[in-house]
Amino acid sequence: MYLDYNATAPMRPEALKATYDALQAVGNASSIHHHGRDAASRVDLARRQLADLLKCSPGEIIFTSGATEANNLALQAAYVQRGLIITSAVEHPAVLETARALSGEASDALITLPVDSGGQIDTDGLMATVRQHGAVLVSIMLANNETGVITDLAPIVEAAHAVGALVHTDATQYVGRLPLDLAALDVDLLSLSAHKFGGPQGVGALFLRRGTPLPQRPLVFGGGHERGWRAGTLNVPGIAGLGAAAEAAHQQLDNEASRVTKLRDLLEEELLAQLPGIHINGARVPRLPGVSSITFPGAPADAVLSSMPDVAASDGSACSAGAPSPSHVLLAMGLSREAADSTIRFSLGYATTEQEMRRAIDATVRAVTHVQALMDATANP
Repeated sequence: MYLDYNATAPMRPEALKATYDALQAVGNASSIHHHGRDAASRVDLARRQLADLLKCSPGEIIFTSGATEANNLALQAAYVQRGLIITSAVEHPAVLETARALSGEASDALITLPVDSGGQIDTDGLMATVRQHGAVLVSIMLANNETGVITDLAPIVEAAHAVGALVHTDATQYVGRLPLDLAALDVDLLSLSAHKFGGPQGVGALFLRRGTPLPQRPLVFGGGHERGWRAGTLNVPGIAGLGAAAEAAHQQLDNEASRVTKLRDLLEEELLAQLPGIHINGARVPRLPGVSSITFPGAPADAVLSSMPDVAASDGSACSAGAPSPSHVLLAMGLSREAADSTIRFSLGYATTEQEMRRAIDATVRAVTHVQALMDATANP
């Protein structure tokens, strides 16, 4: 039972076909002969397909290797004038580490805002911080990768723009799961990865709003591809797969969101009923449809996952796999180290079925009960 969509989603059939078709073709999208024009047409189509999903102009999309590169590119470009960066304690490391690197040793160059027990930023506090200190850049994620908690960006964008700050959002987990209208949400920059919504790994994009006052600061220099923002021969098969996944997600968005929400609710209701004392992180605030972060007291997550090998879930962000410390997101929400280490993230998606969900529920109940009994026997021999 694959329940780790936040790490990577299975490729959609449409994305597989588009990627395979492009792999069979030959041609550099920058070449002017027939083969090059064919490759360029695949890229142009994908740019339009993604723009339709985001409700933006195709000319505002820069293809990258993924959201990590897009985050780095966005923050580096936006921070050229120096000054203050404002972000949150629950951002992805691709934002947090980049912000720390850019701000350097200056103690007044970076403010990392806390979150409450539900994983939400104090929007009023953020706006007060912006008004008091000013900023050149505010970077706040649209939906958290570990808990699925959603941020209301509209008031944040308004406050930041009022003091002349640019706004970037890491929307990696949000894109393709809920409707997103960049004509209405006035962020300046947005990052995404294809493999989170059913496209191939190794390709993503940065949305850069037309007219945003940014000097061109590419991470990679070379032939001036992507209007000078990202040098290097375009990954045509990956981009084609991204576009096809975006189109499929766009067409099926409403039905998928409703269906996946019901499956997530089924998971949580059954586990709460059968495993007293467990806690769902972020349960009382808006969340993504298919994300459930659950703390199982007395049952370390690694032991539970080992006891249910047929369930593919995660004990944190796959991007931080192997890290010796517990989730910085859960710690920021006030969980103890022990509770954070006993938390599993289940993430569902477009291909998850009710049958899989019920089998996963049964397997989780057995595994948690087994591990809790072992831990109790160890503690009380």
